[in-house]
Amino acid sequence: MPEALSLEVETECEVLEVCFELKNRFKSHQGPCEDEPPLPVFVWDFLDHLSEQPGSCETDMEQFAETLSGRVTTDEALEELVDLIYQQATSVPKLRRGGARLCGYLSRHLTIPSQRGSFRQVLLQRCQTDYEPRDQAAKGDEAGRKRFHELVLFMGEFYLLLEIEGANGQAHTALFRGLLDALLSHPVDDNLICAVKLLKLTGPALEDAWKRQRKTDMDDVIQGIAKVALEAPCSVGVKQMLLKLVELRLDNWGRVPVTSASREAAPEIDPNCFVTEPPLGPADGVPFPAADPDDQDSSQE
Repeated sequence: MPEALSLEVETECEVLEVCFELKNRFKSHQGPCEDEPPLPVFVWDFLDHLSEQPGSCETDMEQFAETLSGRVTTDEALEELVDLIYQQATSVPKLRRGGARLCGYLSRHLTIPSQRGSFRQVLLQRCQTDYEPRDQAAKGDEAGRKRFHELVLFMGEFYLLLEIEGANGQAHTALFRGLLDALLSHPVDDNLICAVKLLKLTGPALEDAWKRQRKTDMDDVIQGIAKVALEAPCSVGVKQMLLKLVELRLDNWGRVPVTSASREAAPEIDPNCFVTEPPLGPADGVPFPAADPDDQDSSQE
């Protein structure tokens, strides 16, 4: 690229500079065919495709995983693959749900011989690294809090897809409690909005998991939210949002009870079914709460 043009790109679009740098970084992981795009381009294009056409994602993810099996064959390549998907899913809101779903699929189906562990293990280690300084992130500057919020919502999407209880259910619920405590301990508006979004996403599954563990964590969280709504110096709109969340939980997260008559008419309907589900519903039958018409988050788009 000529020097003048390179300077213009750097000036007008800093994102392109990062893209070029990452492309060069990952060129060593191109497949045997020279016509194949570099791994970053391949991953970014696929994430874009998932966000544009979510309906065909299951078949497409199978083909994507097969291609990765032939291209990602070393510990370094696996770590870089995780880093690529993780960075995009936690920095671009429209890619969050597709990225989380892709991570869930690859966690179950991508087999790569690696001393670092499986795709899922490497991803969870990366999440843990960013999870540990959660208190510092929650009370940091606005840009730092924004990055933390994207991580929080991605983790909510991802853990739901892996089934919140499972073999490590207690560890997963403890992780969510840690995230919520960090957000509520620093009750500025954007932290509180993030806490509301996380609970609207994971609240029913979290509460059910805690009840199975005979824990009252959700009661503690909701009491903390009510206290923040009454005492914290947050905006009026955020206070109303918090109180609406308390009401939603009192209404069993919007889950509609099924009458005996409707059971006889449609016995196959799950009595814990929800009013609505987002277009990219979670895998393995884990339900989401009913969509709140006031929620303008990108995950509801």
